[in-house]
Amino acid sequence: MTITVRPAGPGDAADICALLNAVDMIEIGRPETDLGTVESDLNAPDVDLATDSWLAFEDGRLVAYALVWADSGPGRVDADHYVLPGHHEAAVLLLERMEDRAREINAGPGVLRLQLNVEPTLDLALLSGRGYRTIRRYQVMTRSLSGTADLAPAPPAGLALRHCGDDEADRHRVHALVEKTFADHFGHVDRPYETWLDHIEGRGLDWSLVWIASLPGEGDVAVLLTRDDRTSMAWISHIGVTKDVRGRGVGGFLLRHAFAAYAARGRDTIGLGVDTHNATGALALYEAHGMALHYGVDAWELALHPQG
Repeated sequence: MTITVRPAGPGDAADICALLNAVDMIEIGRPETDLGTVESDLNAPDVDLATDSWLAFEDGRLVAYALVWADSGPGRVDADHYVLPGHHEAAVLLLERMEDRAREINAGPGVLRLQLNVEPTLDLALLSGRGYRTIRRYQVMTRSLSGTADLAPAPPAGLALRHCGDDEADRHRVHALVEKTFADHFGHVDRPYETWLDHIEGRGLDWSLVWIASLPGEGDVAVLLTRDDRTSMAWISHIGVTKDVRGRGVGGFLLRHAFAAYAARGRDTIGLGVDTHNATGALALYEAHGMALHYGVDAWELALHPQG
């Protein structure tokens, strides 16, 4: 058996997508990776494919893929790592390269963070043996949609909802609301407007699927960002409500609004990700509105030290 490792290139996107969908089939029972998502990752502005990506082949067959990037602020490098079962040596080779590159990116102490299915194809003993530890669990939750059952909801008293659209001032307001409402969330990255804009637009955000909610005398109090670029389901990226109006039904209204909007667009499923330790009660809110566990994800972290 011969293992070769090389950087990924834009022309590898289709093969990487096929590998990720093979992993999806094992981990969650169906393929859910779109080619556009892989292409977006490979073309991210913070990624240099020559130094930040790796493909592992065994006897010419692609069996593992890894990518690192550093757009989450000083001291943190994020990574993806996918491997087919039974390819232990290829998995280790890519882990080593990820870790070495993360130390190059971080001149001082920092962390390398990796998110994996709770029952991944990667042998978790490899991670724990190398010093990784789990720090958080997330749930991907989904809900079936119906054009008749999911009608547009009535808003709480006085609440007005508007599209963000092409208005530059509203885009700045969306950014401000995201920063304000997610500031206390675990793992939130505080990004200046231009950096944030590059980040979300690079991942295919459609501004016509973004809404801002306001209340008389209180101004803009909540934001809803969604995406319709996934084959498997519509996706809710952010539901953010300012602290002083939480508990008034605003979050539930925005959730039901997303259900109705995507039912009207003909989608049959909608999903989102949630931190199971979210202090705002988001998990209970989503469950109360009919969303259920699709699969779980653990965040793993490795402490980085300059000397390895």
